[in-house]
Amino acid sequence: MSESPDEPRLPAGFAPADPAAAPAVPRDAATVMLVRDTTGPLEVFLLRRVVGMAFAGGMTVFPGGGVDERDMDASVAWHGPTPRWWAERFRCDPALAMALVCAAVRETFEESGVLLAGPDAGSIVSDTTPYHPARAALVAKEYSFAEFLAANGLVLRADLLRPWSNWITPAQEPRRYDTRFFLAALPEGQLADGATTEADAAGWQRPADAIAECRRGERALMPPTWVTLADLDRCATVADAMAVERVIDPIRPDIVDDGESLRVVVPTEPESR
Repeated sequence: MSESPDEPRLPAGFAPADPAAAPAVPRDAATVMLVRDTTGPLEVFLLRRVVGMAFAGGMTVFPGGGVDERDMDASVAWHGPTPRWWAERFRCDPALAMALVCAAVRETFEESGVLLAGPDAGSIVSDTTPYHPARAALVAKEYSFAEFLAANGLVLRADLLRPWSNWITPAQEPRRYDTRFFLAALPEGQLADGATTEADAAGWQRPADAIAECRRGERALMPPTWVTLADLDRCATVADAMAVERVIDPIRPDIVDDGESLRVVVPTEPESR
């Protein structure tokens, strides 16, 4: 296990799961780092989750969420690397890989208004305004993402995503997620708005600045977000980030009680499945 000055400490009042109970089964989830170029270092889109939410309340995160059963709708219109290609990267079966990609694109649209889809395999939506009513319907789970794409004549652009990492919530947490992290560039013409009831603040920021704010106590970051921001900070441009070849091994942090508080410790080496 790594032990660095940057190890986050859990807030007072955090109640880990009963150690005598079997750990909760992690729920599959997807999250997307949206990045864009600026005159300086690249920027990433961040949301601050509403305080009081059952998981990660008050934390700064990337858009994302749990896989919905309807994300496994095999009728989804798709362009880009196949589900089997994604399955090889994330070490899961193709059906789950397809659902993870669908969840990544759906959650990004729901939480930021950015839509990684287009009328055909060679184009991307440049203005998502006409789809705002459908965005609200997706949040309300009135229909699946595959149905949304079909109703609007759109194709999911899996080729706009890159696999980045896989983090699994510590066993001590009562709510656990097996989260696959994706990278995507902000499509030309689209705007990220953060208009979601799950966040009370949203915006673009340089990764190094977000980490600096966390060190000063002005922002709360979970270990996966902190490590990912540090990785992105090594990329000068969006093209640099998108070109990175990542080996995806699961990373499972641990929670350690040092007698004064609970610390989150990240392994120095990823685990093997």
